[in-house]
Amino acid sequence: MFGADKGHLESTDARLDGRKLAIAIVQARFNESVTNALAEACRAELAALGVPTKNIEHVMVPGALEVPLALQALAEQNSYDALIALGCIIRGETYHFELVANESGAGVTRVALDYQIPIANAILTVENMEQAEARQSDKGRDAARVAVEMANLMDAIG
Repeated sequence: MFGADKGHLESTDARLDGRKLAIAIVQARFNESVTNALAEACRAELAALGVPTKNIEHVMVPGALEVPLALQALAEQNSYDALIALGCIIRGETYHFELVANESGAGVTRVALDYQIPIANAILTVENMEQAEARQSDKGRDAARVAVEMANLMDAIG
């Protein structure tokens, strides 16, 4: 829900310390103006959380359905503490929206569970471009914070 209470961690909280982390981002090109804004906000927040630029891998794929395969390939490398999925699916006039939204979401979750790696899913599923643009910066930042927090949690859990 847009504007939902997501809870709050101060950026100084140890759970958001990204200085020792390596993170990979997979960005879909479809609806590129939105996904570029997601990526820009995400990368800026990763930097603010201390993730070294040299520890951030950023790859592009054609669309949301291709995101899980790229995430899987990155997870297989066993070089990253967390992954981030960026994309934008805008409802059209056919069932294709549901197919892409459901399958990309299920694929992202499956990779996270199969490889036991945190994946921040910021593949937006919206009704129109206005909704996408209203969410692109916040969701990009949120994805960075989720990735860092979950990477640190998984490290703490062991």
